[in-house]
Amino acid sequence: MLSTRGIWHKGWKASTEHGPLLSKGEFDQDRWQLFHTDVDRSEAHDLADRYPEKVKELAALWLEEARKNNVLPLNDYSVVGIHELEDKATAPTNGRYVYYPDTTEIPEASAARTLGVSFKILAEVEFTTESLGVIVSQGSRFGGYSMFVRDGQLTFVYNFLGIPPEQKLSCPAPTSGKHVIGVEFTKKTIGQNNETLGTMTLHVDDKVTDSADFRTQSGHDALAGEGLAVGYDSGNAITKEYQGRFRFTGGEVIKVIYDVADDVYVDMERDLAAALARDNT
Repeated sequence: MLSTRGIWHKGWKASTEHGPLLSKGEFDQDRWQLFHTDVDRSEAHDLADRYPEKVKELAALWLEEARKNNVLPLNDYSVVGIHELEDKATAPTNGRYVYYPDTTEIPEASAARTLGVSFKILAEVEFTTESLGVIVSQGSRFGGYSMFVRDGQLTFVYNFLGIPPEQKLSCPAPTSGKHVIGVEFTKKTIGQNNETLGTMTLHVDDKVTDSADFRTQSGHDALAGEGLAVGYDSGNAITKEYQGRFRFTGGEVIKVIYDVADDVYVDMERDLAAALARDNT
């Protein structure tokens, strides 16, 4: 059995002392440990010095299995190291973000921020009578939003922390040609539970097709933690209206634009209080 720089074989276990996620590399300097697990299940007695040939045998077996299972090349990045490798986007000065289909999920930290603010989400889409699936989404069943086409209807669902009922706007979807469809949320106030209250409006081109009072999430991060995806739902379905990724077909999502330029105010006092609270815990 192969593990992170460790292997079990016929009652013996060999593993390295170089723990995972240290961001040091230098695997050639690792010291292998050896345990006879049939009689030492707690791995309290390192027998590497007593049985060096057994260590070599198991280390060679580990390398063979690593090659076979495409484990190589090795890395041991720590959480800090992984974060340094992540894509990070500085918020544009005009408050606009542009996203395209057929890309991987955009991490929440790099995506347009829609928590606690007014925002617009506009998508340029080529529609046909066969159009079906998610145009843009972010989140999971624990909270998030999704704009999609199903049964000839264009629908925007906002799932507030998984609490029913789902908030929904809907209208007939275009059946041919390029159209700009989207939603606009206008923040009005903050509720007693720090939720953001306002009006959500659904547009097709320059026409308002549906509108209702919505509550949206505020705070620094969404509880769902899932990123933004264009043309599909990236993981656990955000809404009960569809299953799985529900990839967009029967047309083309050309691009999606987020606009938060009308609400760029940052409550510095609240952010400072939050920072102080974290420092004091």
